[in-house]
Amino acid sequence: MLILGIDPGTATTGYGLVETNGGSALAVVKYGLIETGKDGTPEKRLAIIHRQLTSIIDKYKPDVMAIEMLFFATNAKTAMRVGQACGAIMLSAAHSHLPLVEYAPGKIKKTVTGSGRADKDAIQKSVREHLGAAVRKVKGKKTHFDNTADALAVAICHIKELEGVITSGQN
Repeated sequence: MLILGIDPGTATTGYGLVETNGGSALAVVKYGLIETGKDGTPEKRLAIIHRQLTSIIDKYKPDVMAIEMLFFATNAKTAMRVGQACGAIMLSAAHSHLPLVEYAPGKIKKTVTGSGRADKDAIQKSVREHLGAAVRKVKGKKTHFDNTADALAVAICHIKELEGVITSGQN
């Protein structure tokens, strides 16, 4: 099964494709960022997110998309923009007939790291433990690796949730 994890954002949307064979082995297939220029109009930025994400879905053909739910933010303008990005992301899933699941940030952190209050460093460390050392920042290049790591964490969370359902269903 191939899971597409998404960490939504307007400037940077992280994505990560993680494959599982139903056992404990996980493999990262692809990860990266969809970036939009800050000078672009809101509608053009959303179109970029939609177009690039649809291209990723068409190329890799994931079985499901897992997305981090929008968490209430203190900055209403930022929350609205991220909510719009979530809409563009959901539209990509709908147009591709791709099932979509959402997870709260605390649920993702708890499932992947063991703590619902894990910070960015703990999430990145746990993602590397689950997927191997090959998952890392590009040296010497400014990146938003935390967005990518968060997207991979969303995919891992979905896999762990599926394992829990399968395990509890077998008892």
